Amino acid sequence: MKLEDEIQQRVFKSAYQKAHLNVVFTAGWLQQRLAAAFKPYGITLPQYNVLRILRGQHPKPATVNLLIERMLDKTSNASRIVDKLEAKGLVTRQVCPSNRRAVDIRITDAGLELLQQTEELANAKHSGLENLSNEEAALLSDLLDKIRS
Repeated sequence: MKLEDEIQQRVFKSAYQKAHLNVVFTAGWLQQRLAAAFKPYGITLPQYNVLRILRGQHPKPATVNLLIERMLDKTSNASRIVDKLEAKGLVTRQVCPSNRRAVDIRITDAGLELLQQTEELANAKHSGLENLSNEEAALLSDLLDKIRS
């Protein structure tokens, strides 16, 4: 569906304004779809993101600062997310033996299992990106990188 129909706006000040609104709208649309897909598993998108970061670190521990650096949503509260994941048994938290002020965070077997169960949900084939060819997906990625450069 076209942006004009989605937001019920027929005229834009410029192609740049329309592109900006389209990026913002589509990002929200993608997040809503993923959030709905993860809901039956009892996790949020930021929690999923933290679990993926921890899986990438596995078996080494991560710190809250490392999580903050790597998280997609920089406004999320990493400490609170870790609290919730720990309460669900998906991560463990221990005081670092070499630096008592630091806390080591590790993904548990249950966390790894949950990621395996949800792998298909985050697959691009379920996000609408399957409507793009390989070349179009690469171009889109390049253009988004260019916007941030």
